[in-house]
Order: sequence, then C-alpha cells, then structure tokens
Amino acid sequence: MSGMPDDDDVDLGISLEAVAAIVDHARALQGKEEAGTDPTGEDENSEAALLEETPDDMTEDSLRAFIAELNEDEQASLIALAWTGRGDYGPEEWDEARALAAERNEGRDPADYLLAMDNLGDLLAEGVAAFGLSIEDVER
Repeated sequence: MSGMPDDDDVDLGISLEAVAAIVDHARALQGKEEAGTDPTGEDENSEAALLEETPDDMTEDSLRAFIAELNEDEQASLIALAWTGRGDYGPEEWDEARALAAERNEGRDPADYLLAMDNLGDLLAEGVAAFGLSIEDVER
C-alpha cells in the first residue's frame, strides 16, 4: 500500500456512497437476471430465490434514473471507474480515463453504456479498490 495515494490525493469525482449504491443496485439486477435464467427447482431460501425477492426499487429503470440524476462529471467518473475495474486504465491514468469518459459520454446515455457492461457492480468495486478504497466500508 505504500505507493498508493491516500484518500485525500484522489478525487474520484463522485462520492463513494453514490458508487456503493450503484454497485449494490447493479449486483441485485445481475443476481435477478442470473436467478431468472435458472428454472431448476431452487429452494426458496437459496441465494438466487432471495435475490428474486429484491424490492421493486432495485429495477433497471430505477438504476437508470439514479445514473441520469448524476452530473456529467460524476457520470464520467463512473464510466472511468468501470474501465479501471476492467483493467483498461490504472489509477495513475485516472485523469486521462475521466477525460475520455467525459468525451465519449457527450450526447449519449451513460446508463445505456454502463448497463451494457457485464458485471457492472463488480467492475465498479474493482475500480474503487484500485485506488486503495473499499465499497464495503461505505455506510449503507
């Protein structure tokens, strides 16, 4: 951890709380999709069955709305975090990744782009982890 900047040195451009909310939401949706494709008689206490009972506020529409309410800088940061989590960029290329994300985001729907990514929640969590931060530490 010695080479990692501490929290004060990295401006992610979006609050960890917002990222954590999106990670939780994306993972819930991902779990729903996976649960929905498994017709085997799961017992009702299995993880997949429990995920299917996710409250209605964990829908793709509500996640899209949440992303749409972010400002452009936050949306660009979210895209850049996903890229970092995917390994396209390292933490030291953060400014470059954010600049490119902002450029690509112009005139497009960032929710469409982000929700098209497989394992979005995991990518965002990995992106945050690349900066030595943890989604798991965020108060929910």
